[in-house]
Amino acid sequence: MKTIGVALVGCGGITLQNHLPGLALCAETKVVALCDADSVTLERARQQTGVSVVSTDFNEIVKRDDVHAVIIATPNSVHPPIAIAAARHGKHVLCEKPLALNYADAKAMADEADKAGVRHMTAFTYRFVPAMRYLHHLISRGDAGKIYHYRSCRLQDWGTRGLGWRQRKALAGTGEIGDMLSHRIDFARHLVSEFKRLVSSLVNHTPVRDGQANDTDDWVGLLAEFENGATGVMESSKLASGVNESMRSPDRVEINGSEASFSFTTGCWNELQYGKVGGPGMKALPIPREFYVLPGSPRDPSVGDPLVSFRYDQAIEFIHAIREQRSCSITLHDGARAQAVIDAAVNSANTGAWVKI
Repeated sequence: MKTIGVALVGCGGITLQNHLPGLALCAETKVVALCDADSVTLERARQQTGVSVVSTDFNEIVKRDDVHAVIIATPNSVHPPIAIAAARHGKHVLCEKPLALNYADAKAMADEADKAGVRHMTAFTYRFVPAMRYLHHLISRGDAGKIYHYRSCRLQDWGTRGLGWRQRKALAGTGEIGDMLSHRIDFARHLVSEFKRLVSSLVNHTPVRDGQANDTDDWVGLLAEFENGATGVMESSKLASGVNESMRSPDRVEINGSEASFSFTTGCWNELQYGKVGGPGMKALPIPREFYVLPGSPRDPSVGDPLVSFRYDQAIEFIHAIREQRSCSITLHDGARAQAVIDAAVNSANTGAWVKI
């Protein structure tokens, strides 16, 4: 195909802020259809994009001949039927995380995409941060030596304001663990190895948000053991008062190995902290310029806010994988494996026991 036609299914903030600007950087790629179950959201997206083909029914969209790929950014509960329908109609699929409400549904999405022979991707956006890409390169090269420990901490100050569908377990599945910790679970798999077992606690401190019932977790803590013998500690919260939110709030990952330690902070997109075994402490390690953008990306890293613009490389990777007829760097199987960890964490929180993955 010369021009890749993309349909956006779910036209809220994530789609307009992250996916659209990324697609705009992709040569011979065009958004040809919009879909959202909410007619007001759909109309707002139509006015902003100028796309004339709109529908509140995803089944109408995925069967269109001018649609070659679908980006799904809806409530988590409806990711599986949309992704499976798209794959069965031969459409490539990029889906927001978490993929589903449980591992079985997430795996079914990945399996259907494989069966259909389409490209498929999970939106683990933070893998495209330059510092994260360089950290993965260094660890893969062996600079850390044998990995001993992994830790991550993600803190935001959301107070008790409303989260929309994200505060309803029936639509979201989980709260903070699926929303934010899922990225850090993916980091751990990407940097360390697969999870072996874990024990966790999930807490809901805010049963009412903005006058509406909230039945999802807003804090999660997790201890993990990995297949390669490393150990992990992970925490994420929406109630860390005073620390700001989004990319301006604390978000840190650290790896300790036999040869060195590395620390990654999302806010420092072009820098790691590095300390060698027996050394005096951690010091700044600048990111080489070749890691500023994804290879082949036309994005200029000096344009726009670098804490936002790295996200655009995700759409570029998706489109490049379609054109090159190869697997995406992050597939739906990665999303499914992260979902298996989330399921185990929920099980552990309910039983108070260690759970094998």
